[in-house]
Amino acid sequence: MERALGMIPEMFRAQLNNMTIAVEDRPSRDLRREMDVPPGETLFGLFTGVPLPERSVIEPPLYPDVILIFREPLMAACQSREELEEEIAITVIHEVAHYMGLSEEQLEDLGYG
Repeated sequence: MERALGMIPEMFRAQLNNMTIAVEDRPSRDLRREMDVPPGETLFGLFTGVPLPERSVIEPPLYPDVILIFREPLMAACQSREELEEEIAITVIHEVAHYMGLSEEQLEDLGYG
C-alpha cells in the first residue's frame, strides 16, 4: 500500500493528511445497494465523509473522512503486484478527488477518468 500511495501526485497526496484509508475485503451488499451499484459492476473504493466544497466553518463534519479500499475486487482485476499498486493509486486518487469536490469530468480532464 505504501508504494501505491507514493505514486500519487502531490496535489492529491497532500489531502491525505487528515484522512483515514481503510482496507476491507469487499463492499457489503448493503453498501452496494446504498450506492446503487448495479450487479456485475466492480467497486474498488469509496470516499465517506463531507467533500470540501460542502463543508461549513460553523458546522464541522461529525465523522472523520475515510477512503475505503476493497481488496478482493482490486486483486481480481490485476495480474501483477505492479498493476495492483497502480490500480490502488488510481483508486485513492479517484476517492480523494471526490473529497476535493472534483467531478467525474474534471477527473477525466486530469487523465484519471
